Amino acid sequence: MTTVKLSKELQNPRGVYSIPVTPFKDNGELDIKSLRRCIEFCLEKGAHGIVLPVNASEVSTLTDLERDVVMKEGVQVVDNAVPFVAGITGSSIEQSIERAKVAEDIGADSLMAMPSNRIQSAQMVCDYFGSISDAVQIPIWIQNNDKQGKLISSETIISLINDFDNIIYLKEESEFAGHVISSVVQALGRKCKSIMGGMGGRYLLDEYRRGSSGTMPAGHFTDIVVNIWNALDTNKKDKSGNNIISDQGRILWEALLPSLNFENQFGVTAYKWVFWKRGIIDTPKTRLPSSKPFDKLDSLEMEKIMDRLSPLMT
Repeated sequence: MTTVKLSKELQNPRGVYSIPVTPFKDNGELDIKSLRRCIEFCLEKGAHGIVLPVNASEVSTLTDLERDVVMKEGVQVVDNAVPFVAGITGSSIEQSIERAKVAEDIGADSLMAMPSNRIQSAQMVCDYFGSISDAVQIPIWIQNNDKQGKLISSETIISLINDFDNIIYLKEESEFAGHVISSVVQALGRKCKSIMGGMGGRYLLDEYRRGSSGTMPAGHFTDIVVNIWNALDTNKKDKSGNNIISDQGRILWEALLPSLNFENQFGVTAYKWVFWKRGIIDTPKTRLPSSKPFDKLDSLEMEKIMDRLSPLMT
C-alpha cells in the first residue's frame, strides 16, 4: 500500500472543481494562449480546483505529448492557488501509468482515472486502479462514467477505497449517481475524502442532499456554478441527517438548468461556444470525433440562454 500525506486542501476537497476546455487554432493546433486564459478565467470566477485534461477537455483527441503539455500549462497557471487534478485516463493500463507518472513529476496534486469500457470485469477494474496506485504517491480519484468509460459497481468502488491508501476520492457521474453516492457515504463515511458529481451539475441538488462534496463541471459558467454551490453548502441537515437544499441554491440551479439540458445534447461544442462568446478563447473549434456542431438555430438558442443568465455572470 502507498502511504499518502495530505495537505489541508487535499484532506477533504470541496466545492467546484472546474474543467477548462482545450482550445484549438483554426488549423487544429493547440492554442496555448487561449488555454491559459481559459484556466485563468476559471480561477478568477472562483473555482475551488482545476481539472485537466478530461472528457470536457477533448482528451480522447489529444496525443500523449499534447496531454502532457496541457497538464504542464495547467500546473503552471494554477501555481498552487487551488488543487490541480490531472486526468490520466488511457486506452491501456500502461498509457495511464505513464501519464500518472508525468502528472506526479510536474506537480499535480491528485490524479483522476476512468477505466476503458473495453474492461470487462470487476477484477480488471481493480487491477487497473491498483496498478496506478502502486505507480504513484499522490491521491487518486475514481471516475465512474458509464457513457464514456466502464461502469464501476458501488461494491467495487467501496473495495478500492478500502484497499488502497491513495485511492480516496470519487467523481460519480453514472446513470444513478445519487444512489451510488448514498451507498458510498453509508459504507465508507469519511474514509472517502471527497465525492463530486459530474454531468455539468445536472443532478447537483440531489447529489448534495446525499452527501456529495462538490461538482466537477466544464468551466464555461464557473461563476454561476460557484454561486450555486455557495448557496447550497450551508452545512444544515434535516432530521434524517441529509443535507438541506436552500431555496436560493435551488433558484440559481433552476436558472442554469436550460443550459445544462442544452449541453447534454452538444457537450464540448456548447462549452467551447460559451467560452468563445465570453471572449476567453479565440475560436470554438473542436476536433473529430466531436459532439455535433451547432447550426444557426442552435446558436440562436444558446444566445438566448446566455442572455437570460447574464445577470448571474460575474
